[in-house]
Amino acid sequence: MIHSFEDAFSRNVGLISPAEQARLSRACVAVPGVGGVGGWHALTLARQGVGCFHLADFDTFSTANINRQAGAFVSTLGRPKVDVLREMILDINPSAHVTVFREGVQRSNVDDFLADADIVLDGIDFFALDARRLVFEQARRRGLWALTAGPLGFGAAVLAFAPDQGMTFEEYFDFESCDSAADAAVAFAVGLAPFGLHTRYMDLSKVELSEQRGPSSALACQLCGSVLAMETLGLLLGWSAPAPAPNFLQLDLRRRTWARGRLRWGNRGPLQQAKRAMLRRHLRSRGVTFESPAPGARGPASSVSELGSSS
Repeated sequence: MIHSFEDAFSRNVGLISPAEQARLSRACVAVPGVGGVGGWHALTLARQGVGCFHLADFDTFSTANINRQAGAFVSTLGRPKVDVLREMILDINPSAHVTVFREGVQRSNVDDFLADADIVLDGIDFFALDARRLVFEQARRRGLWALTAGPLGFGAAVLAFAPDQGMTFEEYFDFESCDSAADAAVAFAVGLAPFGLHTRYMDLSKVELSEQRGPSSALACQLCGSVLAMETLGLLLGWSAPAPAPNFLQLDLRRRTWARGRLRWGNRGPLQQAKRAMLRRHLRSRGVTFESPAPGARGPASSVSELGSSS
């Protein structure tokens, strides 16, 4: 059967116009990390007819990915994530242009990764803060929107960083005040989900910082993909722009609730500081140490993970 772009995406029309569909076919989305949420970002937008993707990830699929990652199947175990997602996108839209970065995102390739991109959708592993800081820093420098959605419990925590307004990624999370990798992970967790809707039911004893793992669900990852896809359409088609950080949005499907707000001082606010202190105390009680990073490391997140890992 001959693939027809018009036929394949004809059911999108009515929700978007033919002219808007054509604009999406020319748009380019950069997705660093194509595991937990990144794979859903890419596939959701591929089915919406976005025509160009830059995908970065150095990891391969493992059995532990099967519960949530879009490209994780028994048949793909051991295969590079970017190769699998590239094949899936092209199986949806053979005319798409998909460029893969098998070494993940690093300072040596971040310019190529972001070149020609219209928007950046964060799919980087929670613990890979060096890679995330690099991507958001360079996106701002290039005048690109960079969006992140964390799959927390059965919900999503959403932040948008604008190219020319609001707080930068570094300012919002207050990473400069952190003196260890663990402290930076605490700052990221508390800043990502200020209301902590998921903490009412999540067993935090199952979060292992030392092993860089925690509870996860496909439901939450797919929700993140849907929310960021909607924000992406709004930006690419000129419908509306998300409220940039320090504004935030949280959704929780198990609790059937949502929260939105604005952290005027980001993580530097007194309430956020108190939450960070509480989480640090909890982690210390479970044996997590908050040692200082090695001399010469790039900021407090440098020892958390390798660059470009996917969630």
